[in-house]
Amino acid sequence: WYSFGFLLAFLLGYIILSKMFKREKVDTKYLDSLLVYIFLAVLIGARLGHCIFYEPGYYLTSQHWIEMFLPFGHNDTGRHFTGYEGLASHGAAIGILIALWLFFRKHRMNPVWIVDRLVIVIALGGAFIRLGNLFNSEIYGVATDLPWGFVYERNGETVPKHPTQLYESLSYFVIFLVCLLVY
Repeated sequence: WYSFGFLLAFLLGYIILSKMFKREKVDTKYLDSLLVYIFLAVLIGARLGHCIFYEPGYYLTSQHWIEMFLPFGHNDTGRHFTGYEGLASHGAAIGILIALWLFFRKHRMNPVWIVDRLVIVIALGGAFIRLGNLFNSEIYGVATDLPWGFVYERNGETVPKHPTQLYESLSYFVIFLVCLLVY
């Protein structure tokens, strides 16, 4: 679900940015190029972020470093894995910053103009990604007796927990709406 959130964010983000570029009479060839930069940055950055921030002892050893880049394979335990099962949004954020720097160097566009529009769809992307975390039963909060607490049975939980992913998703969606209205 997490990966689906990334893909949905790209699809809707491209549609929204395309309308912005056309409305402001900016050549969409720049948007196409920007999409390639951002897509690669998110994919590579999110994967490297997971490997470096969460499992450096495994992935940064001489015998396992290549697994960071493989889409499938086996690790030493014999467990089949898909290389992109581990993604970290903060790794994607770092990747996006690097990609934007490279994009601006090549295209000599006004960075403020691009980032001013890009932040709108990034907020929407954050909302989808956190919904993916909710569906995957990841990064939830502490126990609660509030009626909207979730029991994450798939993780062996028996007590309702705060759906912090839902809180964050809703806040990103509000940020998206405010930015879109201000735009």
